Amino acid sequence: MESESLFPDPSAMGNQPLAERMRPASAEEVVGQGHLVDANQPLRRVLDGGHLHSMILWGPPGSGKTTIARLLAKNGNATLQTISAVTSGVQDIRKAIKSATELKKAGGQVLLFVDEVHRFNKAQQDAFLPHIENGVIIFVGATTENPSFELNNALLSRSRVYLLQAISSEAIAKLIERALLDTARGLGDLQITIAEDAKSFLAEAAQGDARRALGFLETAADIAAGEETDQVITLELMRQVVTDRTVQFDKGGDHFYDQISALHKSIRGSDPDAAAYWLNRMLQGGCDPHYVLRRLVRIASEDVGNADPRAITLTLDAWNSFDRLGSPEGDLAITQAAIYLAVCAKSNAVYRAHKLVNQAIHEFPDQPVPLHIRNAPTGLAKSMGHGAGYRYAHDEENTFSAGQTYFPDAMGEPVFYSPSENGLEKKIGEKLDWLRSKHHSEKGKT
Repeated sequence: MESESLFPDPSAMGNQPLAERMRPASAEEVVGQGHLVDANQPLRRVLDGGHLHSMILWGPPGSGKTTIARLLAKNGNATLQTISAVTSGVQDIRKAIKSATELKKAGGQVLLFVDEVHRFNKAQQDAFLPHIENGVIIFVGATTENPSFELNNALLSRSRVYLLQAISSEAIAKLIERALLDTARGLGDLQITIAEDAKSFLAEAAQGDARRALGFLETAADIAAGEETDQVITLELMRQVVTDRTVQFDKGGDHFYDQISALHKSIRGSDPDAAAYWLNRMLQGGCDPHYVLRRLVRIASEDVGNADPRAITLTLDAWNSFDRLGSPEGDLAITQAAIYLAVCAKSNAVYRAHKLVNQAIHEFPDQPVPLHIRNAPTGLAKSMGHGAGYRYAHDEENTFSAGQTYFPDAMGEPVFYSPSENGLEKKIGEKLDWLRSKHHSEKGKT
């Protein structure tokens, strides 16, 4: 746990990173979160009024969660204490609460900022609850993960959730300009300029992370300041600095589920270009190729089904090819499968039938098998009527025992599978219509 000086005097900043020096000191300086901090927006009203409440700040890295917590403490005249769930445990929580209790008794107020709060387990999260309720702390948790999945309901019920957005490239470009011009906190005293194409490149490379953008800018400025010629950050220099332009992706959080959802929906929507994009973005970001392959096999049944039965075979062949070749050579086979799934005929009839069948099983879980389709391996079974009256389809016209039923009597004859008009299923539907018509006609004679 640490108590922070909210906004140090620029003259005392020393060798602090540029991102720390440029941290907004007022709501007007916050970029990219207008939906929260612009005039009359939810957090702006809290900041202007100084009436603090416990909250969860949910957003991607570098979107301003720590900055907003500091502004809240400053405007609410509260002492800011910070703990990180990455490095802290129950003992640190107890120390923070003890300090907050003493301040409360003295007439003060503590805003306890818990960074990466989703990393605390249930017991650790529960430790905050009584102290939020009795007003010892104003709790502000920061998380990059969906609070609905990662935080206890009890903690959520005592906090408001505010969603921060990844900062747009346009907003980051303005932040870059501000840092280059600010002589007190930024790089203005270096008189460094940046080429427009270099600024655009940096704004995109930051991937919505202001801290990342300022880190790259500071490195590039240090290099440019040492040049004997014009001190300009060129596109070439910026490309050299941004050597870690990795794809934003996590293997278990919202980025993961959002991108696999985008891949699935692109295939379902018959867009092979978007499917190939999301697939390879995930693979480049470090996603397990086998996870993607499992999803593609699922899609082959859920969204294609019998409209094109080749889809599941081709997808399994892609899996086999990947296992033989590995990455990156095998990635091409996965891309081929995704593109095929996107362009082939679609039907969710098998998926709908599967859901209807499971619903029927829930409603009729223990119905006996009709006697005529029971197994009769012994004389006793035959004497009990097992198999009596069963008609062998191969001995009948069109290999179809019209009129013979296969469901338990209590269920009647529900229809689960209704083929679409797409691809092969159109032919399957025509065949089923004929079979069902013949079946019902024959049943009507009995």
